[in-house]
Amino acid sequence: MSYSLEVPPAKETIRIAVIGCGWIGAFHARTLAGHLPGVRLEALADPAPGAAAALAAELGISKHTTDPADLFADPDIDGVLIAAPSAVHSALIVQAAAAGKHIFCEKPAGHGLEELHAALDAVERAGIEFQIGFNRRFASDFAEAKKRIQAGDLGEVQLMRSLTRDPGVAEGIANAGHIKPNTIFTETLIHDFDALNWYNEGARVTEVRAIADALVEPGYREAGLLDTAVVTLRYDNGAIAVAEASFSALYGYDVRGEIFGSAGMAVAGNPVQLHSGSYTAAGALAPTTRVNTELFAQAYRDELAHFARLIAARKGLGEAPTVPTPGAQAAIDALEIALACVESVRTGAPVVLERETTGGVL
Repeated sequence: MSYSLEVPPAKETIRIAVIGCGWIGAFHARTLAGHLPGVRLEALADPAPGAAAALAAELGISKHTTDPADLFADPDIDGVLIAAPSAVHSALIVQAAAAGKHIFCEKPAGHGLEELHAALDAVERAGIEFQIGFNRRFASDFAEAKKRIQAGDLGEVQLMRSLTRDPGVAEGIANAGHIKPNTIFTETLIHDFDALNWYNEGARVTEVRAIADALVEPGYREAGLLDTAVVTLRYDNGAIAVAEASFSALYGYDVRGEIFGSAGMAVAGNPVQLHSGSYTAAGALAPTTRVNTELFAQAYRDELAHFARLIAARKGLGEAPTVPTPGAQAAIDALEIALACVESVRTGAPVVLERETTGGVL
């Protein structure tokens, strides 16, 4: 699946600003600046001295600031892409909504359900577009599996599996001194939770069981950096799902999904980068990817093209995308599961989810 964004007249270009110039923010900024016709990277913001200025110089952007409020006050900006640390996502959503800016937010969109609900209420009151960065929905293989489910080819969904394995992430986080407790649930597996919810659309998770430990870097266990986890989910339509993650896939980045139904099975994802390999006396060898942005390069572009098309449709510059937008409810549902995982690990017991939940913090 690949989106085609028609190029509007120059004076009607879609203008997007990026908040947060770290790794993922810089990646998104480069995508907006060089890969999406009809889209202009209008401005950059990052509170770290020099961060926005350096990226702006690289990309030839004249507007950069250390204060995101400058972007919200800029009438030339149609939408903002929030790639700042997740602790400030909800607050930035509220500020952007108050300014009437359309919002693309990296996951998670909040650190607790109460603050997330408040932020998304602000979005609803403002009547703006909101999209959360669940990129697997835009990956061609994952989207194809979804089509097979929707077509009824698999029958009734009974078992699902999703996994994310990062190559050596735990050591990198620990050595950088940026240990964030529960990262494996709120920053990593939250993608898997959304994918499983998306596959089993219309059903809700009723029970969450999680087991996690620091098996890769045991010395960081007390600091809360869990690097290995397995989660089981039960849905109200009877389906059962398993999500697993590890921060030590030394062979490369590995993201996969599987949906088993009464009439068949669909799979998505492959740790092998290319459909070719070599076979020698040393054995079989196939190349793998080392970073997420390589594995999902096109999906990252397509999700931002989707966001731009939402804005273009609002401005009367084109048709809205026909693919559903991962929005407010997707953000809430995935975070609810992530928080339940944190609680399940803390207590060693399953967590039953109520139909309406507003509490919980990371």
